[in-house]
Amino acid sequence: MLYFWLILLILLNVVWLLLVLFGLPGNWLVVISTCFFAWWRWEDGIFSIYTLIAIAVMAILGELFELLGGMHGAKRVGASWQGSIAALAGAIAGAILGTFMIPVLFLGTVLGACIGAGLGVWTIEVSRGRKMEESIRCGVGAGLGELLGIAAKATIGIIIWLTVTVAAFWP
Repeated sequence: MLYFWLILLILLNVVWLLLVLFGLPGNWLVVISTCFFAWWRWEDGIFSIYTLIAIAVMAILGELFELLGGMHGAKRVGASWQGSIAALAGAIAGAILGTFMIPVLFLGTVLGACIGAGLGVWTIEVSRGRKMEESIRCGVGAGLGELLGIAAKATIGIIIWLTVTVAAFWP
């Protein structure tokens, strides 16, 4: 019966992992469901405290990569700190709008976040009097940085899932 519950946990964690592509906290849901399972079946010794700490730390890193991706991309190509903050706000607004305006599974959210980050930086940089070329370059940097941040978070989510899966069936 234990293996049935472990397989169910692994399948549930796949669903949580897919939520990352919608900009939702799927990595945290994997961590929470795994910690709940570990607490529920603690006497079976399936997950060690070290495994649980490791996946929580990886989830924190994934959030930081996603959060700072657009900001770092904008800053790297010369945006002001105000532009970098606008990348963060634009990515959040763009992800929400993109989810509804581009009704293609996952693509709308990711494109919305990247475009939103770019437009946020571009708007601030143009309003501060920068040349159009420089402002566009800052916007593109923010959009690419956001894309890399999302990809990094998804990659870390896969690593978290693999860690949980291996730990579940490792003797």
